[in-house]
Amino acid sequence: MNKLTAIRVLILLCLVTGSAGAQISPGPLAAVHSSLEGLSNCTKCHELGDKVTNAKCLACHTELKARVDQNKGYHSSSEVRGKSCATCHNDHHGTSFQILRFNKQGFNHLLTGFQLTGAHALKACPDCHKPEFITNAAVKKKKFTYLGLNTTCLSCHADYHQKSLSPNCNNCHNNDNFKPATGFQHTSAKFQLHGMHEQLLCIKCHPVTDKNGVKFQQFTGLKFASCNSCHTDPHQGKFGTDCKSCHSEESFMKVKGIDNFDHARTGFPLENKHRGVICSSCHKINLTDPLKHDHCTDCHKDYHLGQFTRDGQVQDCNGCHTTLGFTSFSYTIDQHNAAKFPLEGSHLATPCIACHKKQEKWSFRSIGIKCIDCHQDIHAPNISPKYYPESSCTTCHNTSAWNEIKYDHAVTGWALTGPHATKSCRTCHFIKDKEGQEAQRFSGMSPVCASCHTDKHFGQFDVNGATDCLRCHDPNYWAIANFDHNKTAFKLDGKHQNVPCLKCHKNVTVGQNTYVFYKIKDTRCESCH
Repeated sequence: MNKLTAIRVLILLCLVTGSAGAQISPGPLAAVHSSLEGLSNCTKCHELGDKVTNAKCLACHTELKARVDQNKGYHSSSEVRGKSCATCHNDHHGTSFQILRFNKQGFNHLLTGFQLTGAHALKACPDCHKPEFITNAAVKKKKFTYLGLNTTCLSCHADYHQKSLSPNCNNCHNNDNFKPATGFQHTSAKFQLHGMHEQLLCIKCHPVTDKNGVKFQQFTGLKFASCNSCHTDPHQGKFGTDCKSCHSEESFMKVKGIDNFDHARTGFPLENKHRGVICSSCHKINLTDPLKHDHCTDCHKDYHLGQFTRDGQVQDCNGCHTTLGFTSFSYTIDQHNAAKFPLEGSHLATPCIACHKKQEKWSFRSIGIKCIDCHQDIHAPNISPKYYPESSCTTCHNTSAWNEIKYDHAVTGWALTGPHATKSCRTCHFIKDKEGQEAQRFSGMSPVCASCHTDKHFGQFDVNGATDCLRCHDPNYWAIANFDHNKTAFKLDGKHQNVPCLKCHKNVTVGQNTYVFYKIKDTRCESCH
């Protein structure tokens, strides 16, 4: 029976059952396979009397077959090899069904043959899987695919070196950061670095220029046949071009002879500042006479006058200084923080000299660790010591910002509420005297309102010589919220309830003071009507 006959028989059997469509097709194909709808296309994916076969799938997906034949990519990995395509890419579930889908978060990219490491591991899938990085023209036309990428660096990254170096970026760079080029060793170059050349920045010899409209740093093609290729000859050719006949790469200022002597053979190598000292400064009698050099103080005076001694021996200067010079020091913040006084806040920005050289000589021992050891207590005697024991500024202030004050005012017996809580300390505790000088006031302050605020009622509401504003006013917004006229000697009722306050309580002038008169003693009708 040929294929055409088999299909006719299958159709006839389905028509007999009365449900041909339901028996032949389990459901509509996905959008990407929609061109294969129809009975005549079934055998493009299905074998007669059998399921979908991998051979049928790969016969259509040629770009994937090429990868599988080469035993490359995810579909050749141990996770997929031997599986049926339909296991992962099933169909007949409707046009909107996504055949290509997987868990991106849990996907093991190593199975594709390209392991994501370093900065690559931080990228999202669309960062790399995009059309401009696909090299295969046929794959590039697909609306959605993970195929077609090349694993070479330059297939995704621009060639910064513009073909002047190897296309294998990993020879010098790593996947974590493009800079610095940790894999590069100058020992593999034609020009070996020695002496001062080792301390030069790369850009000193390899300048950044513009090439083809983009920045380009030249690493090859540099001239180095002689010193004059990079250095100007200060002798203007009088001594030839072989600089090494007199100088070395260690220091151009040194010439061969006594200065070329390997001082390290004496057990005391000359480094940094020591290299610039003339021989006679140390060898004052004879170059061959032995010199004591076990301790810095064998040559140098103890500038700190015994402040740094241990077991009777002055400690070496190299605990804080280096041979680069005494004005530079190697004593770190971490070392200081391990001492009795850790540096925090603004103290970190304070120069050493501010604390350790208050007088002519440097001082490092017993200079104090309390605030008042360095700072003047500007509040004494205005604030009682019980509110800041030992004059400790940290009771209110911090070392980060002096104007950031944090203090629990309630311990004074007068908690700050309402607008009082938003005022700065200076508003209440600093006043100007007759000469305009600012003066502090902390102790002896009264909590009575009139001690700070002007009594606009001029004593009308005094009780025992003091006016309590809170009897009528709200401390948060000063509105008259607590006053009840019915608790006075004159209860408001009837028409009186709608009369404005100023109709009865009018302004009066006594001496130079004008104010609203509230204490009306005569409440008879005829006194107003």
